[in-house]
Amino acid sequence: MSHNGSHIAAPTVAIAYHSGFGHTAVLADAVAAGARDAGADVTVIAVDRMTDEDWDVLDGADGIVFGCATYMGNVSAGFQAFAEKTGRRCQNGSWRDKVAAGFTNSGAKSGDKLNTLTSLAIFAAQHHMHWVNLGLGAGWNSTTGSEHDLNRLGSWLGATAQTDVDVSPEQVHPADVETCRHLGRRVTLVTRQLNLGRAASIPAASSAPAR
Repeated sequence: MSHNGSHIAAPTVAIAYHSGFGHTAVLADAVAAGARDAGADVTVIAVDRMTDEDWDVLDGADGIVFGCATYMGNVSAGFQAFAEKTGRRCQNGSWRDKVAAGFTNSGAKSGDKLNTLTSLAIFAAQHHMHWVNLGLGAGWNSTTGSEHDLNRLGSWLGATAQTDVDVSPEQVHPADVETCRHLGRRVTLVTRQLNLGRAASIPAASSAPAR
């Protein structure tokens, strides 16, 4: 986390995702675009193709947004394999106090996506990270709403998307893409606020009388 006197560097945000068929990759790119829109330095990482450099990026990031498809009512096997490789980092507190958030996609309208978001949030909590919710009211829940509303699936813990299993990644619903873009912006805002707060607290701590 970069602090230099009164100057605060752009927040560094990593998008760590697993995508089986390309749909979740589209959402990861949308989260990244939203984070960049808000001024973050962003890296997108496919967790099933991790390199040593990718691990360094995650360790150095101010915030990490986790994403995967929902398979059989939970995180994908590819994401779980990645999560299990972080055990040492969990024990060492390597990601402690980083910002975290999550997103997921399924073929079914419900698909038990909440269970996946809960798993991602618990994973973040095990690393002592600060989870950021979606920050949107539910869309498409009245006669004046439509499937083009942000948060059209009505999720609060994170961003959710629904994509028919037999369509190409280019056909991910535009409203879901924009909802993920919103998540990226929100994570960047919260990360910047947290970094500013930390920077502001340093002089106060250093000037405290010795005990």
